[in-house]
Amino acid sequence: MCGIAGLIQAADAPPPDAATLDLLTRALAHRGPDGSGHAVLGRVALIQTRLAIIDLAGGDQPLFAGSAALVANGEIYNYRELRRELPGARFATESDCELPLQLWLRDGARYTQPLRGMYAIAIHDRAARTVALSRDPFGIKPLYVAHGANGLAFASEPQALLIAGLAARAVHAPAREELLQLQFTTGAATIFPGIERVLPGETLVCGEGRVLERRRAAALPEGEAERIGEEAALARLDRALAESVELHQRSDVPYGMFLSGGIDSASILTMMARLNASPVLAYTAGFAAPGVADERAAAAAVAKAVGARHEAIEITEAMVWRHLPAIVACMDDPAADYAIIPTWFLARHARADVKVVLCGEGGDEIFAGYGRYRSAMRPWWLGGRVIHARGNFDRLGVLRTRPAGWRDGIAAAEARAQSGGRSRLAAAQATDITDWLPHDLLLKLDRCLMAHGVEGRTPFLDPGVAAAAFRLADALKVQRGRGKWILRKWLERHCPAARPFAPKQGFTVPIGAWIAGQGARLGPLVAAQPGVAEIAEPGRVATLFRAAAGRHEGFAAWTLLFYALWHRAHIQGLPPEGDVFEALAAC
Repeated sequence: MCGIAGLIQAADAPPPDAATLDLLTRALAHRGPDGSGHAVLGRVALIQTRLAIIDLAGGDQPLFAGSAALVANGEIYNYRELRRELPGARFATESDCELPLQLWLRDGARYTQPLRGMYAIAIHDRAARTVALSRDPFGIKPLYVAHGANGLAFASEPQALLIAGLAARAVHAPAREELLQLQFTTGAATIFPGIERVLPGETLVCGEGRVLERRRAAALPEGEAERIGEEAALARLDRALAESVELHQRSDVPYGMFLSGGIDSASILTMMARLNASPVLAYTAGFAAPGVADERAAAAAVAKAVGARHEAIEITEAMVWRHLPAIVACMDDPAADYAIIPTWFLARHARADVKVVLCGEGGDEIFAGYGRYRSAMRPWWLGGRVIHARGNFDRLGVLRTRPAGWRDGIAAAEARAQSGGRSRLAAAQATDITDWLPHDLLLKLDRCLMAHGVEGRTPFLDPGVAAAAFRLADALKVQRGRGKWILRKWLERHCPAARPFAPKQGFTVPIGAWIAGQGARLGPLVAAQPGVAEIAEPGRVATLFRAAAGRHEGFAAWTLLFYALWHRAHIQGLPPEGDVFEALAAC
């Protein structure tokens, strides 16, 4: 895991400027605390800041081979196997990231096809005078491109492009409306005009300061549901999980995992315990708040059953108010998901012991866990409805204008997901895997962990697991009103202490109750922020914050609080100093 950036100048533009390269490097230092490197090759510059995970001594970047140079962020888990398929290649290091460089020399823009991992890669081919920018099919690792007068710039985080003066600190209004209504934004466009995402699975071939070609690899297998029985499906899933977890544990540094009280992380820990001779280190967060489901006891029971070493942390209201400006500031590509709070605190705690953590992200999407999927399975005349149908601010009367077009990106993803004979359920899963997964859940994981120099890995988001699970019949995904049926059955067999068929408590952060308790103080502060004053009625913001104990009102209030802090950090360019009250009062 690292940070990468670079410049691809137009033919009539000046060479890359050393001061700009220094700003980009400094802006990404938190992603790579173990060192940095760069190369300027004509009108192309490549930068990497390194978090050393594999080949600690020899894996510094950029890497060079033949006419090509590479910088990469991520891990190629099957690099050992693929090296054996390249007997004529001359490798200079033991780094997993040297493998894509050799594949580029052999295959050109198709080089990502055999890769199994999470990655954002830039390869400069001096002979072809091109730069290829590639991202893994699930979008686990981020990559952004800015278009400017001198050509293209790219970076792992938009904030690096802003700090280097390569993009404007401004808000793209349609993306803001998506953020307010959905809590995330969709597609290639970001909230910053002029900055785009390289989409999951995309390879952009660039030259002369512009994009010349686009290719995209799919994350999910195509086709109708497979005809396979439950026992055969369980055996296949067991093999796929074992292989994926074993690959995701490849590391030259210590690793652990994040354990909630849910099925997904319990399944990952169960498989890790099978594959490791020594106890796995598992971390769990809980909240000191009345009436909130606390996952620590359930997580401790699973850890004990599999012989894991378990560490639990307690997150208090005071901790959240103290650190929330810094937590939100790390979400430069904004996603107003309150799960950023426990994720950030867990990463801060884990960094004392490990550099790598395995996580359960992707389990709900691959195995069909969300309640909204069960609704999507039904036709409309039986109460079925489309996913993400209701916006966060619907019927609250807080915003100055009613959001319009905020669901267009989701609708486009839904239309694409319905191809290839997929059922309603599979199409709903594919829709979430297109946008919700990379632009909320995985973005949260990347930013909150990288803020502390920790790498997050996601074994469920693996081609082998997707092949084993995604095309199962609906009845093997949802039965008796419960999603993730096949994963529950697997976990029941291999770790009954996880109680996979017990009623789900539901993960939540008591942010609504905490906001309501401070509503009289917080509401006016949030309403006065420039970003919020532009879009919301001040009096109604204050009323909303006092009513934040309600579920709908609480999430809308949280979204405005998030947006106020985000706008302060990334549009106004102010540092996240002080607690939430001090930060907001300083504007």
